[in-house]
Amino acid sequence: MLEVMRSFYFEDLSVGMRERLMRTVMEDDVTGFASVTGDHNPIHIDEAYAAQTRFGQRIAHGMFTASLISAVLGTRLPGPGAIYLSQTLQFLAPVRIGDVVTATVEVSELVPARRRVRLFCDCVCDGKAVLEGEAWVAVPSRADL
Repeated sequence: MLEVMRSFYFEDLSVGMRERLMRTVMEDDVTGFASVTGDHNPIHIDEAYAAQTRFGQRIAHGMFTASLISAVLGTRLPGPGAIYLSQTLQFLAPVRIGDVVTATVEVSELVPARRRVRLFCDCVCDGKAVLEGEAWVAVPSRADL
């Protein structure tokens, strides 16, 4: 099923606007992410190794979880046309295969002079925050048309 994308111009945005995306982390997500990035850390791909760690099992790459924020920014809020400028991240807890992650972004500041938007970003599993951060994006204006 093809997802419908939304795109907001700077003038359409207001502080407090929020969008989210939910995704179940699957085995193929973890192995695919390792393949694409070259990050074959055994905590992500080797069950025997991961069983000996403090997590007791394999965990998803932190940057895979963070990429869900990018998906929200690029497809929902602000959506296509927005340019990702920066991102801070704090990894708060592991994400395991089978976890349902909800990635949320919320507009927290608008800077009209440069058409910049600051967004609070977080990812939650089972009601527990696993990642928090802040993103800055540049958003096109209707005047740019």
